[in-house]
Amino acid sequence: MNSRIKWLCTTVVMVLVCSLLMISSEGEKADAFTNQVIQHGATGDDVIELQSRLQYIGYYNGKIDGVFGWGTYWALRNFQYEFGLPIDGLAGAETKAKLVNASKYNKQFVKEQIKKGNKFSHYGGTDLSKQKGAGAGGGGGKAAPPQKQTPSKPTAANTPNGYSQNDIQIMANAVYGEARGEPYEGQVAVAAVILNRIDSPSFPNTAAGVIFEPGAFTAVADGQIYLTPNEKAREAVLDAINGWDPSSNALYYFNPVTATSDWIWSRPQIKQIGKHIFCK
Repeated sequence: MNSRIKWLCTTVVMVLVCSLLMISSEGEKADAFTNQVIQHGATGDDVIELQSRLQYIGYYNGKIDGVFGWGTYWALRNFQYEFGLPIDGLAGAETKAKLVNASKYNKQFVKEQIKKGNKFSHYGGTDLSKQKGAGAGGGGGKAAPPQKQTPSKPTAANTPNGYSQNDIQIMANAVYGEARGEPYEGQVAVAAVILNRIDSPSFPNTAAGVIFEPGAFTAVADGQIYLTPNEKAREAVLDAINGWDPSSNALYYFNPVTATSDWIWSRPQIKQIGKHIFCK
């Protein structure tokens, strides 16, 4: 009888301890997702938590809306890449556990802002009162305009914004001409360099302008830019457009075996992928 009472007491203590551990430092129950594998196209509370946690540590800057679109997908892949996880864009058990350890999630705050239709962020290290944005109260600004009625079952978009089919085609040509023998990650990195140059004030602001800038790419100089790219090169371009940057914001790259320019060797180096060194 005594042993049974002792067992019951031990069980009660363990339950209480587990309950206490489930309380976050912000006073909210730290729900660490459900058991489902969260993937592109999913919707609901798990996706809201995924977006919130990714935004908390700076990987996601889109709208927290519970729709697993391409912005969420590539934010998740970048997180997996930086944290040494399998890069598959799926929030399975291992990825979710790593994300829970690396971030916090104030469920009450996030849900309240969504319910009110507020523009808000959920970044770590920022007071909640400063994250509420327009219309959330305490900001002193105008109320956020009413949001459009969302469909009962939202869907995620699959079209890269801001780039025409011609842009994608010429970038695929450049990736194929420059890096078709490189690992896939290296091909995405080359595409990312093109995009990083488009975004930089030091370079032309179009894909064609960057690629055909005099002396910029070997594939243009030797004519390999006009080879017909394979589907892998096109996929690499789409991956880069949708947010994956294995180059870590590089503006240049070169092959150390064939490079003859002293100037390129003077650039601060970031990393090497395959045969290419990527640099600032």
